[in-house]
Amino acid sequence: MLHIGIVAHSVPGAAECFQAVASYGEQELGYCQHPDVSLDCIAMGRSMPAWETGDYDTIRAILARSVERLACSGADFFVCPDNTAHLALERPGPELALPGLHIAEVVAQQAATAGYRTVGVLGTRWTMEAQLYPRTLAAHGLQCRSPGPEDREVIQQITFSELVKGVFTDAARKRFCEVITSLGADGCDAVALVCTEFPLLISPEVSPLPTLESTDLLARAAVITAVGDHLPAWRGGPPAD
Repeated sequence: MLHIGIVAHSVPGAAECFQAVASYGEQELGYCQHPDVSLDCIAMGRSMPAWETGDYDTIRAILARSVERLACSGADFFVCPDNTAHLALERPGPELALPGLHIAEVVAQQAATAGYRTVGVLGTRWTMEAQLYPRTLAAHGLQCRSPGPEDREVIQQITFSELVKGVFTDAARKRFCEVITSLGADGCDAVALVCTEFPLLISPEVSPLPTLESTDLLARAAVITAVGDHLPAWRGGPPAD
């Protein structure tokens, strides 16, 4: 079995990914069993000034250091449950120390398998305004929608003032559901929750649309990869490279 490394960027989402890996591992392997897992976390505060200025190269270097430390821990491949971090991981640069699963590719594969046609994308402002998901979903024959500018700013504010701090309120849940309802009115038949904290706020039971939970899907793909003993090929940069 392969050893899974988790590159943590925000703490709540990384913890959720670790728990999901353990849960899927037990489903695959039996009682209290799962592949070996290492988690590395460099405080997100180190990257926040670079996010605000769009300095993705600096962020890539910080994340690459996490991957290096996971390689030293014995991990065979890595996953990063932070979608926005992939904007930096896709930047040109030296190959990462480990191969990894690309989160947007995992989500797009599941969306296509489930038969969805138009997927709403709910993430940080940086993710919603990037081509990460439109490009990846289009490669699988799917259309993509994002909330309007006002809703994007509201989601950004709630994410960084509440969710990344582990604060999940009914008011935030109601506002998110309103945004998802608007995506449905715009033709979406599913919504991709592509920020690690969002599934902790919006469960499938309360969402107005079927959900694609990127953290959960990535954890399941990690276990399948580890049990299957077949390494991914991606080492940073655009997935096709």
